[in-house]
Amino acid sequence: MTFTRIVLALAFLALPVCALAQAPKLPKASKGAKAAPVAPVTNAAAAVVKTISGDKAKIQTYCDIGKLGSQIEDAEQKKDMNKIDELNKKMDEMATKLGPQYAALLARLEEVDPDSKEALEIGSALETLDKLCAK
Repeated sequence: MTFTRIVLALAFLALPVCALAQAPKLPKASKGAKAAPVAPVTNAAAAVVKTISGDKAKIQTYCDIGKLGSQIEDAEQKKDMNKIDELNKKMDEMATKLGPQYAALLARLEEVDPDSKEALEIGSALETLDKLCAK
């Protein structure tokens, strides 16, 4: 599993329900309709990347979420539920600082097949942010 997928999975799990309720809805295909084109989600991902990458504080928050994701993995290996809860709470607080578009993108990512073209394109867009963390 790539760093981006780990961050996305952990960040989504940590998002508070209220943040998701306030997040703008991305288009979904209705029953019986052909699959929606990838462009709207790809554009949403690009907008999130642009918003975060244009703000040093948001870049730092995004990178810190990734660090917490690694700490959560370590705590899971040790079966330390108290530490996992503590880290998830911190992640909740940080994720809200990235805005409702970020929450909506993560919610949409949960709805798609992780191996789909759509998920791969979102992951690719977010890898741009991962590269900023390496600096």
